[in-house]
Amino acid sequence: MKKLALCVALAAAATGAMAKEWKTVRIGVDASYPPFESMAPNGQMVGFDVDLTKALCAKMNVKCVWIAQDFDGIIPALKGKKFDIIVSSLTVTDKRREQIDFSDKLFDAPARMIAKAGSTLLPTAGSLKGKRVGVEQGSTQETYAKAYWEPKGVTIVPYQNQDQVYADLATGRLDAALQDELQADSGFLKTPRGKGFAWAGPEVKDAKTIGEGTAIGVRKEDGELKAKLNKALADIHQDGTFSKLEKQYFDVDIYESR
Repeated sequence: MKKLALCVALAAAATGAMAKEWKTVRIGVDASYPPFESMAPNGQMVGFDVDLTKALCAKMNVKCVWIAQDFDGIIPALKGKKFDIIVSSLTVTDKRREQIDFSDKLFDAPARMIAKAGSTLLPTAGSLKGKRVGVEQGSTQETYAKAYWEPKGVTIVPYQNQDQVYADLATGRLDAALQDELQADSGFLKTPRGKGFAWAGPEVKDAKTIGEGTAIGVRKEDGELKAKLNKALADIHQDGTFSKLEKQYFDVDIYESR
């Protein structure tokens, strides 16, 4: 009987040790991606993803802490426990699922190319042969461009963050740029620095490399945290919080934008 009681006690202790009480959630973001996430002049992280995560944290009754991280290292940093989740327009792909887990969908993530207004360039290897196309390093757009365009004579130029892509596009060092359509629309084309640029061709689709929507990145071992996030996501859709937030930043339904 004593041995049985000891085993029960040890099992209970082990279960308690495995369960984590989440009071603070550290969020990894690439702060160069307005209107989703960027750094305001006062040093505060702002954007749709930030406001969305604040709403989720309120539902979960936890404190949010944002940690800036270049996108190309964001998954290794999550796995290395620099932060607890990724909320940074992170597209879900099978390749990423091999490394981390994901919450339920946050919003759609169509990819589209931009170039000088009036350009005849199209998002095809034939049209772009001999041209320079900028992409954010570590993005699904980089994966797509290197898989389908680079082997056919297109020069793919990766940048550490999206701001650097736009800077070189504006100075003429790039012929085009491939990125998230929602971000490019609100964060570039509708801003002063996007003057003189426009969409170049239709949306680029490829489920294997570009994926089919964004979600919150979570470590595979943090199943309890994932469940809390999914419950909070369901709650903010049900009470209208998600719809209210997206209307502050976008003029389309980003959850089902296609």
